[in-house]
Amino acid sequence: MTNQHGHILVVDDNRMNRIKLSAGLEQQGHSVTLAEHGKQALEMMRVQAFDVVLLDIMMPEMDGYQVLEQIKKDSALRDIPVIMISAVDEIGSVVRCIEMGAEDYLPKSFDPVLLRARLRASLQKKKLRDLERAYLQQEVMLRQSEKLATLGKLSAGMAHELNNPIAAVQRGAGHLRTAFTQLQQAHLKLGELSLSNEQLNTLLAYDQLAQERAAKPADLDSLIRCDCEERVTTWLEDRRIENAWEFAPALVNLGYDKNELEALAKNFTAAQISAVIAWLSSTYAIYSLLEEIGQGSGRVAEIVKALKAYTYLDQAPIQSVNVHEGLDNTLVMLRNKLKAGIDVHRQYAENLPRIQAYGSELNQVWTNIIDNAVDAMQGRGELTLRTRQEEQWVVVEIEDNGPGIPQAVQAKIFDPFFTTKAPGKGTGLGLNISHNIIVQKHKGKITVRSQPGKTCFEIRLLMNVSPTEMEIPQK
Repeated sequence: MTNQHGHILVVDDNRMNRIKLSAGLEQQGHSVTLAEHGKQALEMMRVQAFDVVLLDIMMPEMDGYQVLEQIKKDSALRDIPVIMISAVDEIGSVVRCIEMGAEDYLPKSFDPVLLRARLRASLQKKKLRDLERAYLQQEVMLRQSEKLATLGKLSAGMAHELNNPIAAVQRGAGHLRTAFTQLQQAHLKLGELSLSNEQLNTLLAYDQLAQERAAKPADLDSLIRCDCEERVTTWLEDRRIENAWEFAPALVNLGYDKNELEALAKNFTAAQISAVIAWLSSTYAIYSLLEEIGQGSGRVAEIVKALKAYTYLDQAPIQSVNVHEGLDNTLVMLRNKLKAGIDVHRQYAENLPRIQAYGSELNQVWTNIIDNAVDAMQGRGELTLRTRQEEQWVVVEIEDNGPGIPQAVQAKIFDPFFTTKAPGKGTGLGLNISHNIIVQKHKGKITVRSQPGKTCFEIRLLMNVSPTEMEIPQK
């Protein structure tokens, strides 16, 4: 078919009218399907694709008004142009049909030339609507593709970030079993040695010291630590304490040297000191492992909390957003890329107001820009995040000290599929999607300033924009 031809559905209860219309339309090059009544027409429309419907008004059981109403209620049918054809030639009927969504209205007996012209106009409108729908569907698919690509990179980074603290928790739990067994043995041994109340109070004081030192272990150079452990091991071996090399690291972390150990030994007999050393070492080991497990699980909880806040799970699409929290959560998500050699500087304004925004999509903007900055700096450099309030705007600046964007291409960086990265390294959609999120969905502004050694993206977001003014997200 050409652009002026289409598949036409003729709905008329009069057989002669259907035959007459069908013959004329087929002579013009259209393909035609006939329906005798409204219910039949609706059934046909749900199983076949039509470009235009010619609909009679005066029909039994279901008149043209009712059929038109059903068509416009159905999301799959409402965009099909409907031209009403009827012997009823009253202005009220014309107005009613147009208000209900009819594309046009022709009285019987209609002028074939007029019908041809109005069919052509309706087909052109249908074609434009189809093109617009196809474009919107393509844009949604491209956005989804970019989101999935971003999600893939973030997931890989999150897996690496979670792996370290989880491994620490697992390792600590395994060591804790051994340390607890050793502590029980030391307790049993001490119970056999009939310690005095004064000695027990001394042990309680050492228990408190072990708890404090486990939270803040001694920060010693590796060579100094090695020398200290060697001296402590020698002191223990001189007193015939078995497994001295196992106890030495814990005692050094507790801050013990030869003098401290001599002071400790004065409180206990030679028979008791061996059991006390074993108990003290096991006690410190348990507190230290508990601290390690606590820190590891706390890190996992921090990452999970940031991930949930980053995605705005279980929340409405539009929220009251704290921009600083969004930026910080994005940094957590990208920590695996940043920690290799990126120094992050936060220059946040105090008391920055919250804004109404699509929180997860704003975080996608921060992710795209920061990720691009890290790539531009090749993983080494400085990243600065600034925020401020200017009149009705919340302003966010994301600046890096990378090589900059060439002046010749700065005007193109928000264009779809434009990228300065090597083939296979970027889709060219990240900044285009970011631009659409800021400008179209949030009625804001995004600009870039760049020169060698400095690139700064500035994002402006309205403080008082209402949810009804924002674009409804495409599904």
